[in-house]
Amino acid sequence: MAVQELVSFEPATGVELWRGPHGDVDEIVARARRAWPQWAALPLANRMELVRRFANEVRKELEPFATLIARETGKPLWEARTEVESVIAKVEISIRAYGERTGQKRLDSGLQGSAAVRHKPHGVMAVLGPYNFPAHLPNGHIVPALIAGNAVILKPSEKTPATGEMLLSLFARAGIPADLVQVLIGGPEEGKALVAHDGIDGVLFTGSAQVGIAINRKLATDPRKIVALEMGGNNALVAWDTPKLHDAAALIVQSAFTTAGQRCTAARRLIVKASMYDDVVGEVKRLADRIIVGAPFDDPQPFMGPVIDNATADQLTESFLYFLSHGGRAISHIRRPDENLPFLTPGIIDVTALPQRPDVELFGPLLQVIRVDDFDQAIAEANNTRFGLSASLIGGTPDQYNRFWANVRAGIINWNRPTNGASSAAPFGGIGFSGNHRPAAYYAADYCAYPVASTEMDQPRASVGVGFRN
Repeated sequence: MAVQELVSFEPATGVELWRGPHGDVDEIVARARRAWPQWAALPLANRMELVRRFANEVRKELEPFATLIARETGKPLWEARTEVESVIAKVEISIRAYGERTGQKRLDSGLQGSAAVRHKPHGVMAVLGPYNFPAHLPNGHIVPALIAGNAVILKPSEKTPATGEMLLSLFARAGIPADLVQVLIGGPEEGKALVAHDGIDGVLFTGSAQVGIAINRKLATDPRKIVALEMGGNNALVAWDTPKLHDAAALIVQSAFTTAGQRCTAARRLIVKASMYDDVVGEVKRLADRIIVGAPFDDPQPFMGPVIDNATADQLTESFLYFLSHGGRAISHIRRPDENLPFLTPGIIDVTALPQRPDVELFGPLLQVIRVDDFDQAIAEANNTRFGLSASLIGGTPDQYNRFWANVRAGIINWNRPTNGASSAAPFGGIGFSGNHRPAAYYAADYCAYPVASTEMDQPRASVGVGFRN
């Protein structure tokens, strides 16, 4: 039987970048299970030292790694560099988070001895990575899992396998055993087999709600496995009273169109006060129309690259046409300069008149605009979604922000900041269809180890005073 191969193509050119055989799930899991006990038995300080060596290896390869990410995702080189820098920074952040979130505690129990809380690793963790940040987001699971004492198997997106392979090679170069951190190359079938495998103790997923819900359903009857899901959002950005229209427009454009709109925290819906509508939307359109869309290494540097592939570009242009045919009013048409490549210009469309707006995550440079009359209506519209990842208020008063913060259902709520660009030193996650209450980033430590409570004495000592005959 012929060996199945996975092929990765550069979105900006369509040329083949990488190819490799699909991995054997059973074999990879077996190797991880053999390697895990020795790693878990290492002192914490040793594990921390090895992940710090990993950060140094990434630092040495910053430019080649950024170049590979840019080629495989299509994102501009400047943005790919920031992704590699985030991979490096994640190590020290994760070390601090482990100490704060899952460090050891001693409790004085007096004559009852001592009490302690310590944390133990789960075992072998499956990490399922996305294509938009194919190094940074998987790394945000992998590093905390390794510090805690777990083995890790990364199943990268089938659209970005080369980046996943290079990321894992840098762990090996740092001296972390190759069987302890492995990459599983493959498509959806390999991913399903990994999630369901009896040798897996946890599943850490970043991707679409459709896939995340399928994982949740598959593992609902298996409470042995810890599951952390980050599933994106239909994020709202509310523009209210502010004299700083250019700043507001810049925040809106950053929120909607950075990474070609392919961030789970990207603004999908702009909710605007009616009395400010023309000024705000006009300024956003002027700025968005100036965005340079181009290939990763173009000069001048583009703000946006292509979306990940032609199928995604087709789906986004069809979504724009759907809005138009159901009552939407185009503000900036989404355009595709080359039908053979997935470059798109930013699309902006007013959907206020649509009686039923699809509550889906349109993962690309497509911003829906909704006009409202009062602040209560703006909050209600922001909450008009099953998702709950990110939301932002631009303008408004401190009292209005307090109301916004208190009433909007999301895991990330900002004021006069973009919806995206969340800090790794804070928890990252959402509610509803955006996650399952296991936030990542600084709180990843919480799902990489489980707490063990102990009461301890150096010698047995006990007495029973009731219910025994003399």
